[in-house]
Amino acid sequence: MTALTLSTAGAATLRADALVVGVAKAAGPKGGLVVAPGAEAVDKAFGGKLAAVLETLGARGAEGEVTKAVSPSGLKAPFVLAVGLGTAPAADEAYDAEVLRTAAGNAARALHGIKKAAFALPIEAAEDIEAIGEGALLGAYAFTAYQDRGPDAKGPLAEVTLLGAKPRDKAHKAAVERSLAVAEEMNRARDLINTPPNDLTPEAFAAVVSAAGKEHGLKVQVLDEKALEKGGFGGILGVGVGSENPPRLVKITYTHAKNAKHLALVGKGITYDSGGISLKPAGHNETMKCDMSGAAAVFAAVVAAARLGLEVNVTGWLALAENMPSGSATRPGDVLRMYSGKTVEVLNTDAEGRLVLADALWKASEEKPDAIVDVATLTGAMVLALGDHTFGIMANDDAFRTAIHEIAEESGEQSWPMPLPANLRKTMDSPTADLANMGVRMGGGLVAGLFLKEFVGEGITWAHLDIAGPAYNEGAPHGYTPKGGTGSSVRTLVRLAERTASGDLG
Repeated sequence: MTALTLSTAGAATLRADALVVGVAKAAGPKGGLVVAPGAEAVDKAFGGKLAAVLETLGARGAEGEVTKAVSPSGLKAPFVLAVGLGTAPAADEAYDAEVLRTAAGNAARALHGIKKAAFALPIEAAEDIEAIGEGALLGAYAFTAYQDRGPDAKGPLAEVTLLGAKPRDKAHKAAVERSLAVAEEMNRARDLINTPPNDLTPEAFAAVVSAAGKEHGLKVQVLDEKALEKGGFGGILGVGVGSENPPRLVKITYTHAKNAKHLALVGKGITYDSGGISLKPAGHNETMKCDMSGAAAVFAAVVAAARLGLEVNVTGWLALAENMPSGSATRPGDVLRMYSGKTVEVLNTDAEGRLVLADALWKASEEKPDAIVDVATLTGAMVLALGDHTFGIMANDDAFRTAIHEIAEESGEQSWPMPLPANLRKTMDSPTADLANMGVRMGGGLVAGLFLKEFVGEGITWAHLDIAGPAYNEGAPHGYTPKGGTGSSVRTLVRLAERTASGDLG
């Protein structure tokens, strides 16, 4: 785990293996490279010519750009790593937090194998410390559990020291604590998402949650297949019945000492999704270990809320199952009786996420929380609509949907509000059951949201986050986002819990 500390030492005198500075493109028609605030001592060591040296090496200050320069004799670190920040803001404006977070992530990835790096990036407020720390910790992430690592193998950046902050300042210390809690739990979620499905079965996932519960003083309840059958959880059982690895419903609870607001989070946890009898074709099932990303995000958010001691009660519901074809699997045309009592005709066994979520949503509704948010890699339709970097938000309350969209933006996560058109509901009508698990193909992501809405308790504010696009990065790493599991929506959920605790959400 990468360490994160603050230091009042000067950039020129601190002993480190690398020194990270920011550079930007000067605003205006002439442009040119400028050194960002925080690196004044480094520029001085270069005789005031750091920008010129970096330009000679090809630096232009663009976001995502990384340039290395050998240090002059006035610096303790052997080299300087300059990260691009894009166009410099106006004199009376600060760098955007997401720009700093991304730059720190780029730097951390570039410094793989380095023991200690000092970051001399622009810091004007505690929020900047949080963004830089978060970006560095997330950028340093690496999943190597299944690789044969020799004694000479390089590991991720081991220690990050932020310069220009005040270690004794309460706000600065809190910013470090928050960035550690959020980033470490995001990385825990990434580990789970990246774990092969032969090891991360529903039972194994539940065991991880139970262990974390003991570590952080959280109450964990696990319903196994016998308890699910006794309780009438037909949706979860209907999805998991085809697998030799039986399903689980896991409840993890963080309770604050005060009589606080109650936020319920529900996560889709399909530890592997073959599509079931409606089998996915080749080319569509190789990354389906990531279909439990929603459950991983919910789990991470609850633990982060506990670590931060937020004045809010947060309950996480993880609906865990493996969707496999077999002689005992649910067939297209079967009817399931859900935990709510409603019956659902299964027209496509590859639309399984909504079935496990439906049971968990109704169970969560029984506790009458102030709000429920479910998170799921639910539909390919949402990826087609919004792409690989943006998750969709649907809700039964427009103000709540807008609030989550704003919270996601504050957190540095791309999202977009989506509608729940009433006319699409009738396309799920079934001649056999109360409703079908499929409707029209066009607008499939919205149809899935409407299905879930059927299983939210009356009068409860609810939102649905479809993270199918950003949950798993199949492309090259970028910024603080690695290849593989990303931990999408964790930051949004933690910020939502904070806003709920502060009373901003009513």
